[in-house]
Amino acid sequence: MKLVWSPETASSAYIHTVRTVRILSIYGAPLELYKESSVAEYLSATAAGWNTRLIVETWRRGEPIATSVGLAVAAIHTCGRHVCIVPDEESRLEYETVMKRAVVSEATEIVVGESVEDVVDRLSGVDFLVVDSKRGEYVKALGLANMSKMGAVLVCKNATQKSIPGFKWHRVLRRGTRVVRSVFLPVGRGLDIAHVGASGGGDLKEVHSRWIKHVDPRSGEEHLFKRK
Repeated sequence: MKLVWSPETASSAYIHTVRTVRILSIYGAPLELYKESSVAEYLSATAAGWNTRLIVETWRRGEPIATSVGLAVAAIHTCGRHVCIVPDEESRLEYETVMKRAVVSEATEIVVGESVEDVVDRLSGVDFLVVDSKRGEYVKALGLANMSKMGAVLVCKNATQKSIPGFKWHRVLRRGTRVVRSVFLPVGRGLDIAHVGASGGGDLKEVHSRWIKHVDPRSGEEHLFKRK
């Protein structure tokens, strides 16, 4: 078994996220909380399109929350779980308050843990993980993720502000983890994305080209990115 791409689900989640963030801005939600909207829409479509069932992210008080909205929407469309790891009770309260105004979903769970590495290590079957490149402890948690046997998609947002010099996927992931492909996308402040192959030799998707094409759903513009 492996993750299989569904363009219909991706499109539905994308549109749902666009509408949700737009409605929140119209009704006076603090704009600074949603300034990651382009990232939110892209990651929502990606997580939903791969039909991921356990979506994990990290967040702390005062950070933009648009990405969380997008991931919560994706979990609705895949009937999966959305787990957000926060460092303290203050972060949990702020996250819960804002998210209740944004998305009505029973799929979202908030886990409080001072050590994000310990929390990630306790989760099993992760197939979509998003961390903030600006925080070294979050990036290090990538190496502790117990990924799904069907494969996984790992995302470092704010990739142009990485806290670990010379970041390479093979240096932070567990030994033996098979990265099928990785790509940097100029979305928001940069998204560094790695696709991990399914255990047993299967890939997320068979790709013969060294180039990946991304079509912006809003503008229709095509962008080509060379695989690493």
